[in-house]
Amino acid sequence: MDSPLLNHHKLSGATIATFSGTALPDFFSDGPDSFKDEWRIARETVGLFDTNWHAIAVLAGPDRVRYLNAIVSNDVQSLAEGQGTLALLLDARGHILAELEIYVRKDQLLVLSHASVRERTISTLDKYIIMDDVELEDATERLGSVAVEGPHAGIVVAQATGRSVDGFAEFEGENADIGGVECYMVRRSHFGQPGVQIVAPAVHLELLWGTLHGMVHAAHGAPVGMRALNTLRLEAGVPWFPLDFDDSVIPHEAALEKTHLSFTKGCYTGQEIVERVRSRGHVNRRRVRLTFAASQPPAPGAKLSAAGIEAGHVTSSAFSPAAGTPIGMGYLRREYVAPGTVVELEGATATVLD
Repeated sequence: MDSPLLNHHKLSGATIATFSGTALPDFFSDGPDSFKDEWRIARETVGLFDTNWHAIAVLAGPDRVRYLNAIVSNDVQSLAEGQGTLALLLDARGHILAELEIYVRKDQLLVLSHASVRERTISTLDKYIIMDDVELEDATERLGSVAVEGPHAGIVVAQATGRSVDGFAEFEGENADIGGVECYMVRRSHFGQPGVQIVAPAVHLELLWGTLHGMVHAAHGAPVGMRALNTLRLEAGVPWFPLDFDDSVIPHEAALEKTHLSFTKGCYTGQEIVERVRSRGHVNRRRVRLTFAASQPPAPGAKLSAAGIEAGHVTSSAFSPAAGTPIGMGYLRREYVAPGTVVELEGATATVLD
């Protein structure tokens, strides 16, 4: 899958790479090492990001809320118009089929998942619609998204919409007109800074990007590629689907129980496993944050060991200019997940972070 902005990025000189099956800008600056400039800009001022790794579905019809609430892991029923949440789509074994961002709009639900599981997500959502009055649209080709995030994001949002980003709770959104493009803007942080994600018609996305680019530049920001964004989110401890959790794990193993699960909403697919794990009180492995005493970030899948015994593996990593060393995420057996625990990988060590 290609970003709707791909040709625009190529013409602007961006270097393109594939991230979990989606072609996106790796970096906009000159040379891969200069991604540190983009990293610094996002941390200190504001970055403009291409977030078109999403698959996008739209649910309409009078039963849409009740229906989606019955099959996802978080509480959709209690959300008011303009609110949103993270959730998981699970199989009967409790394994994670997709991560979802769910936004309640007037007369519809906007559901963002990942392009790498687009077909599976759409087909899973569709197969449970039996007696429900629900209309499902795969809107991935029709809609796209961009994001603005950083300490100066509020300046850009105010100029673009006349609204204060501080007036929104996380995942709260509303319709907006930005430079003549009708869109839906939600407060959404990808790396722990103030930010918004904007969903708009794909045919107008280049116009939207150009409008925001001018505003971001005026706020001393710049476009930021995936290499810097990956580093920023690892520094903030934000896991990514499908790099750090996928259908090989269950929510508690992925440490998502505080952000993606409701334990009071009632039944949904996979709930029996989720409740069984909660009552047991632990899982045998757990996603952790790691810092590496290594010259280069280890590759995904790199084995972690303790006293010569395999203890886990790395899922993602990047060099952190803030830490001055590679950092990342991975899974470790539960006896090794305590902060400060040191495990081994080939030619180096990894330490579990809090």
